[in-house]
Amino acid sequence: MNKFISWNVNGLRAAVEKGFWDFFERIDADLFCLQEIKLSEGQFDKERSGYHVYWNYAEKKGYSGTAIFSKEEPLSVSYGIGIEEHDHEGRVITLEFEDYYFITCYTPNSQNELARLDYRMKWEDDFREYLLTLNKKKGVIVCGDLNVAHQEIDLKNPKTNRRNAGFTDEERGKMTELLNSGFIDSFRYFYPNQEQIYSWWSYRFKAREKNAGWRIDYFLVSQDLKERMKDAKIHTDIYGSDHCPIELDFD
Repeated sequence: MNKFISWNVNGLRAAVEKGFWDFFERIDADLFCLQEIKLSEGQFDKERSGYHVYWNYAEKKGYSGTAIFSKEEPLSVSYGIGIEEHDHEGRVITLEFEDYYFITCYTPNSQNELARLDYRMKWEDDFREYLLTLNKKKGVIVCGDLNVAHQEIDLKNPKTNRRNAGFTDEERGKMTELLNSGFIDSFRYFYPNQEQIYSWWSYRFKAREKNAGWRIDYFLVSQDLKERMKDAKIHTDIYGSDHCPIELDFD
């Protein structure tokens, strides 16, 4: 059984101060993916015993970025999605293994007043196309902070957030489109009606204390790998970021 973990750490150095490595060692994942590392090259000790480590840094300092720790060495590694417009912010890493591609992604936020919504729509279409192209060759697993609560069940206050970034009709529609193109939301596959389980809470208004959260972190699995999914978990008891880690158990 493989254990895959994804965690938006909201600054890896900050997360390390808050006990990141304790969780990392304890969970002993086969693949451990990070989003929003907020690092530049050379700012962090790259080595980790027992793991191959891959980093994709944003060009802008202290912003975005992704990383993957993998016990198994992949056949190939690529960074970004091969489209100039999208590949300056360190948002995607793809590992190719023998029978599937494994991708971590930090989806662009549409931002206050939806300043970046148009860009986000372009990103969604291009990223979906990228995944579907890979899926023609072999199965695909994609994880990360996808910056959208798909259904009303996926956030505490759907009514008041209707036009806010992460819960616009446009963003939710793109997630529906992605799922309809051949992907499974692993958590909802196992727990279709589970309420009040979230993966992100604002640092303001004591949101985490009140569990006023959003489920915006996902493991999506292509239909051809469906039978190999064994469980999906959201580790709401783990602190160290405004997000908590999520898990996919995979045969």
